[in-house]
Amino acid sequence: MTIGEIAERFGLATHVLRHWESMGLLTPARVEGDRRRYGHDDLYRIAVILRAKEAGFALDDIREMIATEDPAARHDILLRRHAELTRRIAEAQASLELIECALDCDHEDFTGCPHFQTMAAERIGFDSPAGVRV
Repeated sequence: MTIGEIAERFGLATHVLRHWESMGLLTPARVEGDRRRYGHDDLYRIAVILRAKEAGFALDDIREMIATEDPAARHDILLRRHAELTRRIAEAQASLELIECALDCDHEDFTGCPHFQTMAAERIGFDSPAGVRV
């Protein structure tokens, strides 16, 4: 497949594929006139890169994971990303709970709701809305 076909298939700009190639993430075959030709393995590699980006990996981490032959190094990268995702999920869950609290509140102004104030106080390290530290 050509770079244009690949870009269209994945919804990417061609310059993105060229950038990934310059970083060593992709190595498409070259044919007459130095034109890139992408095969099945390249399709798989692009899908892996996109999934890793969706998981929050930086391109440098993706390159390191793909390039390393050291399973321990790859494992360390994955552990770091796992910890970061776990932290972000916990933060997102706390935000969701706060929003759900506000949505369920019967007060005209949800910020005056005792339950909402307690949840907000927990976020800033207070034990209660009165400001008693934990």
